Amino acid sequence: MWDIDYTLLRGGGVAANAWKAAFTEVTGLAWRATPSFGGRTDLDICAEVFEVHGVTDCTPERFFARYVERVHATRHLFAEQGALLPGVRAVLDSLSTRGDVVQTLVTGNVPQVAEAKIAAFGLAGAFDADIGGYGTDDSVRATLVRRCRERAETKYGESFQPVVIGDTANDVSAALANDALAVGVATGGTSMAELVLAGAHAVLPDLSDVDAAVAVITA
Repeated sequence: MWDIDYTLLRGGGVAANAWKAAFTEVTGLAWRATPSFGGRTDLDICAEVFEVHGVTDCTPERFFARYVERVHATRHLFAEQGALLPGVRAVLDSLSTRGDVVQTLVTGNVPQVAEAKIAAFGLAGAFDADIGGYGTDDSVRATLVRRCRERAETKYGESFQPVVIGDTANDVSAALANDALAVGVATGGTSMAELVLAGAHAVLPDLSDVDAAVAVITA
């Protein structure tokens, strides 16, 4: 179960800019305050943004529809302004050759934005996106992990030992809440020490050591 932002890639601020523009277009309000996005779900962030700006007459569904339109209009900028993180493609390719591994996404992004981000870097083929957990499933990230596991077991008809790979303490806590292996990658704003303190079972500086990353993920 892969997180996207700052675990697999950097989006170059494209989604954040689309979020702000969509918010102003839908509500007619000027953007005043940017919340912390790291490790949170889009439903959770949306609730905070609405509250801070005093919005009471807009639903998340209405906002997300415009946000997705904005992202799709600028999706070419992900590859231009963003970057794939070290070792990612090689690790995904290595895991894809294994018959005992199914890779998917557990991300705070809404599904359409998650798809746009990974497609921009040619990663879509690595994941079974249908069983993923997304930011419209619930405001609580741990629920995304549970939903993902349920979808995987329903589709494949067998039990899985979940592994969550992410760059924030929220990714780690979501994994622990579901008895999943928590693998922290210190490629975002959270240090290796902070990921250890959050309870990660293993922590990597990045994914550039492909053999080590695969060994940890498949332990």
